[in-house]
Amino acid sequence: MVFGQVVIGPPGSGKTTYCNGMSQFLSLLGRKVAVVNLDPANDALPYECAINIEDLIKLSDVMAEHSLGPNGGLVYCMDYLEKNIDWLEEKLKPLIEGQVELFFLHSNARSVINKLIKKLNLRLTAVHLIDAHLCCEPGKYVSALLLSLSTMIHFELPHINVLSKIDLIENYGNLAFNLEFYTDVQDLSYLQHHLEQDPRSAKYRKLTKELCDVIDDFGLVNFSTLDIQDKESVGNLVKLIDKSNGYIFSSIDSSAVEFSKIAAAPLDWEYYRTAEVQEKYMKDDEFVQQTGRMQ
Repeated sequence: MVFGQVVIGPPGSGKTTYCNGMSQFLSLLGRKVAVVNLDPANDALPYECAINIEDLIKLSDVMAEHSLGPNGGLVYCMDYLEKNIDWLEEKLKPLIEGQVELFFLHSNARSVINKLIKKLNLRLTAVHLIDAHLCCEPGKYVSALLLSLSTMIHFELPHINVLSKIDLIENYGNLAFNLEFYTDVQDLSYLQHHLEQDPRSAKYRKLTKELCDVIDDFGLVNFSTLDIQDKESVGNLVKLIDKSNGYIFSSIDSSAVEFSKIAAAPLDWEYYRTAEVQEKYMKDDEFVQQTGRMQ
């Protein structure tokens, strides 16, 4: 059985840096990691991928050959990948012998991922990155909430929303409320006053209120936070992902009693099982040096 993450999010949210830092973090823990790039527009990755869609089709070639823009070219690439999913399946098979942590950099690949889940018995969690600076402007924050909600409904996977670059949030100004308001997505009616102060948002007051009501009514959206340079921040997110995709259950007895012990109560899971891995994990300087800073 193979466990993994589908890393998604708007441009600039830190997907590439996340995959780079998270893959190195998990490698330090002794896990086998493979990064799969399914974004044909991401042609300047700072690390080597186990599988890259550009080996099958390139966005630049599609745009030139078919006179398409970036959006049309991406749709074409995803359609082409879906029709040639056997190529991706054959590439994945050698990687999934044993437990592997897969990362998919995503671009409109829901159908492809769903087929892979069924064919290859993958256990995936969607990790949706949102740039934390959007919290500093109420209108952008509401937009981020809507994007997160629609993505959760669209993907139909276990889902974790993440405010990335949380260490940089103070650079963008003061928050109207404390950080917990934004991570827990508390009563959005409190944002109304702040939205009305912005002339760009005031004329859409009624629409914004209705959208906030939709988000509140669903009650599905909340956020974890991430500073990719902070081992504790990354480690906490890893625990959430491991619980979401079932990795924590993979090495225990399959009895209902053992499953219930983990599912029913928060546990201090033992992720760092050997002294060697523990020593590597505790070296903050080494981890920071390897992962770098999100831009």
